[in-house]
Amino acid sequence: MSFLSGLLRLRRGPWENLATVLIALGVVMLMQPFFLWAYTWSFLVTLLGTVMFIITSHFPE
Repeated sequence: MSFLSGLLRLRRGPWENLATVLIALGVVMLMQPFFLWAYTWSFLVTLLGTVMFIITSHFPE
């Protein structure tokens, strides 16, 4: 419950966690050999997570 409330109130912790999950998901998508669509979208997902992490690091604690 506090995670969703932190997202809605634009707090740093939950948004950084979400960005970290996106970065990790993009790396997993990049390294898997089974689905071409996942490999195709992996760079965009990783980039989105990285930019999101940079932006949310300026949110209030």
